[in-house]
Amino acid sequence: MPTAALFVTCVADQCFPDTAMATVRVLEAAGAQVVFPAAQTCCGQPAVTAGEPDAAARLARHHLDVFAGYEAIVAPSGSCAAMVRHHYAKLLPDRRAEVDALAARTFELTQYLGDVLRVDDIGARLDGTSVTVHDACHGLRNLRLGASLRALLTKAGATIVEMTEPDTCCGFGGVFALAYPEVSTQLADTKLAHGRETSAQYLVSTDLACLMHLDGRREHEHAAGPRPIHVADLLASGLPA
Repeated sequence: MPTAALFVTCVADQCFPDTAMATVRVLEAAGAQVVFPAAQTCCGQPAVTAGEPDAAARLARHHLDVFAGYEAIVAPSGSCAAMVRHHYAKLLPDRRAEVDALAARTFELTQYLGDVLRVDDIGARLDGTSVTVHDACHGLRNLRLGASLRALLTKAGATIVEMTEPDTCCGFGGVFALAYPEVSTQLADTKLAHGRETSAQYLVSTDLACLMHLDGRREHEHAAGPRPIHVADLLASGLPA
């Protein structure tokens, strides 16, 4: 049985623990044994985006030590997985071999299911559920995520209604949303409007930070339209009790 170490991420740990549990359920349904390294902390992504490379390097070094030895590290966030895979080499040049080895074993959830386990049917049933998909920037552009998200939803029986520009940024971008709120909210409002046009029930993505941003904006504006939801939460809702 393959073993996956859950890289829970700060957003899941602090704001969406139910999504972390749903991720475990999905991985187990796919046939993986899940372990949780309790010493893990932030991967350092917020520090990098805030222009604090020294702080980020300290966190990266700790992350490297905590997850050493695990055969696969899986995160419910494309941006956090992308941080490890694409930024640690610059932060820790003195540990390049270890960084490269860890990067090769670090995956976003749907990437791990599709590319490593070769699974697109985990036994979830979402018949009668309509969804539209937001292709998050880090997952699409940094990780080059393929069709696994849509394959998992389709195999579960969900109907996918593609929105206009599913690959356009939602506006979060870490500290970008704080530094440029006018631009950030406009991007979020446009994304939500494209979602409404589909008349889908849910707006699904692989990145919790994007979903937090979109859901917060949706609630602030009392907007109609599909409810933002992480793919793990939706798939887990369709698994047998």
